[in-house]
Amino acid sequence: MKQAEIKELSVEELQQKLVETKKEHADLKVAHSVTPLENPLQIRKTRRTVARLATELTKRELQ
Repeated sequence: MKQAEIKELSVEELQQKLVETKKEHADLKVAHSVTPLENPLQIRKTRRTVARLATELTKRELQ
């Protein structure tokens, strides 16, 4: 998810997306520990998306 897409979301949508993405990241990590993923870069991508969402939420709370 790109930063431009994240900026367009409302606070409620950001919170919902953050929860979904954190769950997806945890699932990918567990799946990778059991059997190697075909594309392990997905883990990095979801981790960075979680960080982007959390950063945008924090930025909006401080405004």
